[in-house]
Amino acid sequence: MQTLTHPLISPTLGTARNLTSFHYGPGGGQKIYIQSSLHADELPGMLVSWALRRKLEALEAAGKIQGEVVVVPVANPIGLNQHFLGHLSGRFETNSSQNFNRNFHDLTALVLPVIEARLTGNIDHNRLAIRTAMREGLDAIKPETELESHRLALQKLSYDADVVLDLHCDWEAAMHLYTNPDLWPEVEPLARYLESKASLLALNSVGNPFDEIHSFCWSDLRGRFGERFPIPNGSVSVTIELRSQRDVSYEFAEHDAQAIIEYLTHRGVITGTPAPMPALEFAATPLAGAEPIVAPFSGVLVYRTEPGTWVDVGHPIADIVDPLTDRVVTLNSSVAGVMYARHLTRFATAGLEFARIAGAKAFRSGSLLSN
Repeated sequence: MQTLTHPLISPTLGTARNLTSFHYGPGGGQKIYIQSSLHADELPGMLVSWALRRKLEALEAAGKIQGEVVVVPVANPIGLNQHFLGHLSGRFETNSSQNFNRNFHDLTALVLPVIEARLTGNIDHNRLAIRTAMREGLDAIKPETELESHRLALQKLSYDADVVLDLHCDWEAAMHLYTNPDLWPEVEPLARYLESKASLLALNSVGNPFDEIHSFCWSDLRGRFGERFPIPNGSVSVTIELRSQRDVSYEFAEHDAQAIIEYLTHRGVITGTPAPMPALEFAATPLAGAEPIVAPFSGVLVYRTEPGTWVDVGHPIADIVDPLTDRVVTLNSSVAGVMYARHLTRFATAGLEFARIAGAKAFRSGSLLSN
């Protein structure tokens, strides 16, 4: 195992932060990149990375890792330092108000000026050519702020990975994941091992989140040049939502770390026989089919459905109670699907999106993710 330190730009006099990456295996095969807690207040992933690293250490010692597995357990040291009145606020950078999981560099834009002339009829050559162009584009970027250096450092660690797993969680949620529809056949085994309740597919949800900037480039280039040149799915990238912010336990961490190990064994990165895959309880659905449930007015939020529950059309999701007027309104689902996530708050402001249901039919467009 090799430990590397990646300095970030110092934002003020007398301060400095770094990213730390742990590299397992001899290299030369598939590269797997796994990071956790890019939203710094989403902590289940840190514990999963901790459990995973111990498993990888044992597998490396036994000579069972074929390739390289990179783990970045603390992907956001900036956000971890943002405490206000005892509350950790790690989703947005306070200096810029930017979401830490948005605005990564568009890899397609970086490679387009040079890539067409480098493509051939050989798919392996094209994979290497595209990754080389990505590296050249990233190397040419000169960050000016700590946040810019943070994004660039993460992308330089991950741009050439065959698999990218970004470990997150929601406020209150069942296990679910996001990925590119082009990748679903390769991601479905991971969804099974994780026992995901919802698998949400989108080619481009808008905003350049971390997992999408890896896979979208390959899909986009295939759309532009695929009739002339063979272009692979060069990065199987997935956002894994590890249930709820409060679901930090050794039991969950062990389950999730082992699920990742089984997936890597299934892919041949780890030598051995993978465990039998559990059945996938619910089919994958388009992210554009996810229904947001929105509060029409302010009041006390009383949930009537638990995350991970299948709901039919008309199923009651929550009540909004106004204790001043005695008004009570029940908000129902207008689609059938799994209610996979809900807000942590129990007080609704008017217009608050407080729950989402994974419907099977796409009906939304534009920006598909929450802020």
